[in-house]
Amino acid sequence: MNNPFKTLLARTDLPGGYPVGTWIMSASHLVAEGVGCAGFDWGVVDMEHTPLDLQDLIHMLQAIAGTPMLPITRVPWNDTVMVKRVLDAGAQSLMFPFIQNADEARKAVAAAKYPPQGVRGMAAMSRGSRFGTVKDYFKVANDAVSVIVQIETPEAMARVEEIASVPGVDSLFFGPGDLSGAMGHVGNLLHDDVVQLMADGVRRCHAVGKPVGTVGGTPEAVAIYRASGFDYIGCASDLGLLMRNCAAVLSTVRAQNIAIHSQGY
Repeated sequence: MNNPFKTLLARTDLPGGYPVGTWIMSASHLVAEGVGCAGFDWGVVDMEHTPLDLQDLIHMLQAIAGTPMLPITRVPWNDTVMVKRVLDAGAQSLMFPFIQNADEARKAVAAAKYPPQGVRGMAAMSRGSRFGTVKDYFKVANDAVSVIVQIETPEAMARVEEIASVPGVDSLFFGPGDLSGAMGHVGNLLHDDVVQLMADGVRRCHAVGKPVGTVGGTPEAVAIYRASGFDYIGCASDLGLLMRNCAAVLSTVRAQNIAIHSQGY
């Protein structure tokens, strides 16, 4: 087994030169499947800020499996039991929110790996092992898992080299929403101080050989992050794209109606 997301990050033939993703906030497997067919390279199936439970997660992963988009599952918290269950449900690439230091990063890695590298509990029959059909699953599963840790505070950013250097941390992801709030710029994700701190963090992660991702709400924000050196970037979310398009269509239709009435029709 290998990890498709780690393979994706290593590709150099992608349109635009880097993997573009989005966030799946709808908790809908049908919407997730549609987004996967739209052409995104990866999508974060979010369990932190959505009502997804484990059975829902399986449905999401099954739906996305029929599309080119690679799923990243964001677990609700750095919890060993939850991580075990998410991996048994078939997730391979895990994002851990709010990692503050190297010890928390080591805990995340340990939860995602079988002994001797970690503490993941062993079950012979799970969706993760293709119901026992993957040969030597317990021996190959560790290499098939990608651990992505989120940096979301200035305190974590100050320790980013030690977090990035933890063995088993495959990549990092900077969360501009929480980071901007923690810096006193609530709602201003593109404040100069926030963008500069993130760009410095990218440089420091690259110095220890680890790729870094983030997410921007608009193509313009994505361009700013790409100029800062990010290796993979998400654009908005399924619900964000839906609501934005709804607002644009309604605004146009209502403007047309006002114009018609003003002409006396």
